[in-house]
Formats: sequence, C-alpha cells, structure tokens
Amino acid sequence: MQLQIPKPSPDLGPSRTPSRHIAINGARLAYVDEGRGLPVVCVHGAFADHRNWEPQRAAIARDYRFVAYSQRYFGPDPWSDAGEHYSQETHIADLAAFIRALDTGPAYVIARSYGATVALIAALRHPELVRALLVQEPQIKSLVSDPEEQRILRDEGVGLAAVRAAASAGDDELATRLFFDWVNGQPGGFDLISEDARRFHLANGRTIGLHFAAPPGPKLSCAELSALRVPLTVTRGEHTRRYMRICAEAVHRCVPGSSLVVIPNARHAASSQNPAGFNEAILRFLATH
Repeated sequence: MQLQIPKPSPDLGPSRTPSRHIAINGARLAYVDEGRGLPVVCVHGAFADHRNWEPQRAAIARDYRFVAYSQRYFGPDPWSDAGEHYSQETHIADLAAFIRALDTGPAYVIARSYGATVALIAALRHPELVRALLVQEPQIKSLVSDPEEQRILRDEGVGLAAVRAAASAGDDELATRLFFDWVNGQPGGFDLISEDARRFHLANGRTIGLHFAAPPGPKLSCAELSALRVPLTVTRGEHTRRYMRICAEAVHRCVPGSSLVVIPNARHAASSQNPAGFNEAILRFLATH
C-alpha cells in the first residue's frame, strides 16, 4: 500500500527541552523525555543526535510520550572509550536496552536514515519491544536484487569517495558537509538548512571517521526481513535521490503489509526539510496503530 500525503501546512515552531542521561550497556546516553501516554522513541541518523527530532517534539508530545535519545558516540558528551565499539550491532543492542530501560512496555519507534536501519534490525530481533515502526529511508543494500537497481547503487555510491577522502584527511567539517549534500542529492544543500541544524551536524562530525571505519552492518535478505512481525511504515522524500528511493522501496517490498508514504517537497532529510508533512505522516501512523 502506498499513500501520498497532502502538501504541507506551516511548520511548527521549535522549542527546547533539557536532556537527561541514562546508563545503557556501559555507555551514558543523553535523551529528552516530554509528554504523557504511550512512548514514542525517536532514533536519529548519522552525524546527528537527539536534536534531529526537535521539529517533531511538540507534535508528538501533545498526545504521546516523546522520547528522543542520542546514540552512543553522538552528541556533545565525552565518549566512554576511544570509539572502538562504534558499529550497527552496538547501536542495535543499545536501542533494545534503551526501550527496556523505559520500563513502559512496547514503544512506537520512529527512525531516520542510519537510525532507521538500526531500528529495523532491532525490531526484527526484538518484536516484543516495538508496538509499531516508522522508518525514513533506511539503507540495506543487500535487499536490492534487481540488476539495474544494483547498478544505480554502485554508480551513485561513487559519490561517497569524496566524503571518505575528507574524513581520512581529518577534515570532519568538509566530510560532514559533503555527506549531507550526497545523501540529499543536492550540492550545496547543507547551507540551506537552519544555522542550528548546521551547528549540531558539524558538532557530530567527529563521528565520521568512526562511521566509515566501522565493520559492515548485518546483511539481510528480503526473505529474512519478511519475517518482521511489527507493523511497518516506510517513508521517503518526494525528491529523494535514486539511491535512497531504491533502498527505501526495497524495504517496503520485502515486508508484507507495510505502508509506503511519500513526503512531499522533501529529500532524504524530510523530517527537517518538510517538518509539517513529516509530522502529519507520523501522527497518521500513530493513530493507525
């Protein structure tokens, strides 16, 4: 099932919520917790932290318990080690432990990009922890079987070479800018986001070397992912690059009964490029499940 949601209404104004900290698997993770009701756990993408979800905070917290946390090594806090445990497997285990630590039963999980891949695998392994799952453009290339789509992934993936080169040279700021532009398929796109957003992405640029040095994440087949027993909604931006569209739609095809929602006037960073449209998709998802 594919849904096309309406064009956006005016954006909701930002607001700040003080962060808390919680010990998870030997790490100290920052999170924000606001509102009452069923918990909605938000998982950010690469080179970001829980501030990624500020445009969604007010919309979710009106009727639900909004919980957004910074994954291990992300955010401004000191690391508990030198970064040697940075991996998808670490972040998957941390997400499961974080939901258990809330001690509220299964949670809605909303995740984007790298965090969306983390959340998908966590939900597949721990369905008892997840009430329903919404993922914005996860990337699991092993799900893509069409030869032409595989060629597109290879061709477009070449664009990451400049990001890797900047990271290897220790230029975290350039690498972060280039990565943001690449994932959105929009040269110069980094300079179009708000100053606050640029600031927190650049502050998380210190993770870029860890990200590209990390071991490969789990390779899932479509048959393995089809065993997901959690209600799933996949979102993608209307103008997202082909690489991200192919990966997102592969997840949708592999999970029977999942929904695909297209966010208008948005690319990969849909939650900040069209907050009103993305929030509408979230609220519809929460009301449905």
